[in-house]
Amino acid sequence: MKLWVFVLIGSIFFNSTAQTNSSDLKPVSEITLVVLGISQDAGSPQINCTKICCKDAFEGNKEFNPVVSLGVIDPINKKQFLFEATPDIVLQLRSLKNNAPVEVDEIPAGIFLTHAHMGHYTGLMYFGKEAMNANQVPVYVYPKMKSFLENNGPWSQLVSNQNIQLNPMKENKILRLSSELRVLPFQVPHRDEFSETVGYKIMGSQKSALFIPDIDKWEKWDTSIIEAIKKVDYAFIDATFFSGAEIKARNISEIPHPFVIESIELFKDLSAEEKAKIFFIHLNHTNPLLKPESQQSLEVESLGFGIARTGDRFSL
Repeated sequence: MKLWVFVLIGSIFFNSTAQTNSSDLKPVSEITLVVLGISQDAGSPQINCTKICCKDAFEGNKEFNPVVSLGVIDPINKKQFLFEATPDIVLQLRSLKNNAPVEVDEIPAGIFLTHAHMGHYTGLMYFGKEAMNANQVPVYVYPKMKSFLENNGPWSQLVSNQNIQLNPMKENKILRLSSELRVLPFQVPHRDEFSETVGYKIMGSQKSALFIPDIDKWEKWDTSIIEAIKKVDYAFIDATFFSGAEIKARNISEIPHPFVIESIELFKDLSAEEKAKIFFIHLNHTNPLLKPESQQSLEVESLGFGIARTGDRFSL
């Protein structure tokens, strides 16, 4: 038990990052985006997985990879914001606070959800009576997501008890969160059984970031991903599966994410500067990109692309 807790906490309270060259994670002094998790909804290791990709993590020989989430710190206005409420939210929020100035509250000034798949919103449960019993934590949602949370338990109890406050967003309507930070939401095609699926453009005082952790194939989107990348400084994009070879027991048509090899082919003619903006994220437990030392990780990076790692920090 002690070993597992050490592995878990050690992976959340990060070491150095490529973006900051910081070994001690001093609190930030500028608008900063922090990668709080990189895994697909079910995390890594994944439940009931007996493959080597999870076996090592279960035995403490490989680090735990939290579910995909980004945090944004605005030290000027002493606020922080969270993108995705994952099952790993407890340690992710503490980690975000550790990156922020001490005056920042651990509970964010706003939480932005992308959609109603399990890894992206179920962390809201920790704001309920059984845990924090929070008071009106702002949660930003699209209309169907708002209706889903209001009309389905146990989420409806969070609303009726005013543990969370649902703030509707409008398509392509910029929200100003502070004097230094703005967010632009937009809808993307995905499996929308319970809600829409939303991506975000996060705009700081100097730079901006694209966040699309879940989407169907790029060609299904009515926006050019290449043009979207050109308009930002960083792009954190869906890389759930490296290739179709990972999917053996399930119908590939049921999980139409863009494979990493497809994205690389699509982006091959981008300039080195544009490629360097791209960071693959939302990695399934079978995805070899989870291992920094894997042949696939080294190949992707040699082509000029980035792979998001928990703990990376980016100036906005």
